[in-house]
Amino acid sequence: MACTRLFTMSSSRTPPTRLSEPSQGRWQVDSGTMADLNTLPRRRYTNGPTALDHLERLSRQLGGPQIWIKRDDQLGLTQGGNKTRKLEFLIADALAQGADTLVTAGGVQSNHCRLTLSAARREGLECHLVLEEDLGSDGAPIPADAGGNPPEHTGNFLLFDLLGADSVEVHPNGSDLIARAHELAGELKAQGRNPYVIPVGGSNVTGALGYVDCAQELLTQFAEVGLDVSSIVTPSGSAGMQAGLIVGLHSAGSQIPVVGINVSRSQEEQEPKIVGLVDEVASFLELPSVPRERSLGLGDYFGTGYALPSPEMVEAVRLFAQTEGILLDPVYTGKAAAGLIDLVRQGRFGTDDHVVFIHSGGVPGLYARAGAFA
Repeated sequence: MACTRLFTMSSSRTPPTRLSEPSQGRWQVDSGTMADLNTLPRRRYTNGPTALDHLERLSRQLGGPQIWIKRDDQLGLTQGGNKTRKLEFLIADALAQGADTLVTAGGVQSNHCRLTLSAARREGLECHLVLEEDLGSDGAPIPADAGGNPPEHTGNFLLFDLLGADSVEVHPNGSDLIARAHELAGELKAQGRNPYVIPVGGSNVTGALGYVDCAQELLTQFAEVGLDVSSIVTPSGSAGMQAGLIVGLHSAGSQIPVVGINVSRSQEEQEPKIVGLVDEVASFLELPSVPRERSLGLGDYFGTGYALPSPEMVEAVRLFAQTEGILLDPVYTGKAAAGLIDLVRQGRFGTDDHVVFIHSGGVPGLYARAGAFA
């Protein structure tokens, strides 16, 4: 089936502004200022760097910049995804503190919970999950035929069972999951366990270190290929991935912008979240402060709400699949790709630009939201 262009620029938008200006050598590494992660405790769940691939057919289809993809969907642990990089540092910290139990939280189809549980199985730890049910914008449960994912044996929820989660709680939408996670940790401690609580998305200073490291990996790959990258485009949710990339690039003296496509918040809500985590990570690593303008989170592409399907997401997922044979997920990369495609069609990138899209994984979520693609 031929892919057609269904993304159009709204006539109400302001004239397009370039997201980057032509420049040479943005990938070059200043090893004298690069963050040193070698002294920090870390587990290893992936052998070697993930692939950096040129999406020639997608680039030709869109008629804009040359688009590349960083395949973090191919990271280690069950079905891969960006949380694996975060967990290498988080699990090491948990083990250093003598933890024998992990407690974490997320949506009922949480990729982060899947990978945390997978890491727990790898390390011989207990793992307890605190989940939140899905609701539509009207406050009612999302029907399966509309792309909803109730806590049934589909997608990641099926994998929670196969991986043998020690407990799974599903709470109403809007619940304070982290408060409940800490409460549960207290209960487990009273039973003689030594629990370690991992935040939603693994997005704290420790988790973000995984993407400081990824920034260095990317710069090495750019240098090996001789690639002058104009922008990196990534989903932006709990912000750990984006914050880590920003700090890692900045510490190496790279001026490559990291454009976040928000999956749940407006630009006004998301950017302070990114800035706050960027500042915390830079401070932890004793690095110079990062300019505020490097934290960009575009809020035009998450549709009616987090994890709720949108026509633009559906078409983006189909376009990547049908031009490159690459599956995206419906919650993060599908919406980020919709944003990338719209930005290309607005002329926000030049035809000579090279843009890198971060594939953060999450493909099991496709099978829980099959109704969105019917």
